[in-house]
Amino acid sequence: MQKVLVTGFAPFDHEVLNPSYESLKSLPHQINHFSIIIHELPTTFNESAQQIIDLIQNIQPDYILMLGQAGGKTSISIERVAINIDDATIPDNHGNLPKDQPIIVGGPTAYFSTLPIKRLNENLLNHGIPSSISNSAGTFVCNHLMYQVLHFIETSNLKTRAGFIHVPYIHEQTKEKMNMFSMNLEDITRAITIIIKSLGEDLL
Repeated sequence: MQKVLVTGFAPFDHEVLNPSYESLKSLPHQINHFSIIIHELPTTFNESAQQIIDLIQNIQPDYILMLGQAGGKTSISIERVAINIDDATIPDNHGNLPKDQPIIVGGPTAYFSTLPIKRLNENLLNHGIPSSISNSAGTFVCNHLMYQVLHFIETSNLKTRAGFIHVPYIHEQTKEKMNMFSMNLEDITRAITIIIKSLGEDLL
């Protein structure tokens, strides 16, 4: 049975929850022929990357789905690329506020997701879930994590396929945010389930 590591983040920026992890709590331990391992990461630059690298070494997943919150997004956003820069506009949960700093000094300018992003997007749309492909994962912790993980996989010569997905706010977060888009938590969980099932199409 193949393993899928699915990660979300802890709340940040004065929020009390983060849909990227809340949506994982009701995932089953198995989806089709995949064993599902979920993990909550700290919303901090260095610690988040180190935790997931430790998990990769310990459990040796076949696929990695990294999720993060993107308030203001109006769909599930499947990220295409991570760039080699940290440039925060708000501090992470440890107060780090890097400005124009490379993630890996001398590292490649960017890494592309190794997930089948067009297929994932199409399958979500076919199930009536708002979805899009994004060409910028930002320059905060989400982009940092995606870049670090893909760099580790590349430099370790692993066959693991990995990518990042941003999810919108959920309804509980937008009660005091006028005209801000949000989704049902259950719909985000359903989207993740569809994405994991879509990965299985590689094996058909």
